Amino acid sequence: MMDDALDDLIYLADPPGTSGHVVALRVLQRPDPGGGFLECEFVVSTETVSGNFRVGISAFDLDMWEEALDSLAGNRFVSWLNSGRTVQLKIKPLSPRAIGVSISDDPSSQVTVSLPMSPPAGWIEDHRERLVKARQILSG
Repeated sequence: MMDDALDDLIYLADPPGTSGHVVALRVLQRPDPGGGFLECEFVVSTETVSGNFRVGISAFDLDMWEEALDSLAGNRFVSWLNSGRTVQLKIKPLSPRAIGVSISDDPSSQVTVSLPMSPPAGWIEDHRERLVKARQILSG
């Protein structure tokens, strides 16, 4: 979970000793007073690919992430940040312990990275806690 420092709104990582896949959405800085966006960066790391994509996250985006977490808890596919203005995240449940994650930067680089992942038990609840912290950071 995020601590008092700025940290990750999303952190998905395979268990140690496996593929080493990581997908994170890092909060880079607190918003300016009255600012409506968290400055963030998607970070993707695999054995063969690594990349980062900057993105501004609004309160509306956080609300949509909460809905996405609800859908994932119900074992349903989610697509988040669908505005077409920025990077898009897709998560598809594959089995009880596996998900497929896809990051698409269609508006800018047109790069898409898709990878299977095995997040730890409780990862959805962990992300709900991260969401609470991100909302606190955004609200100042």
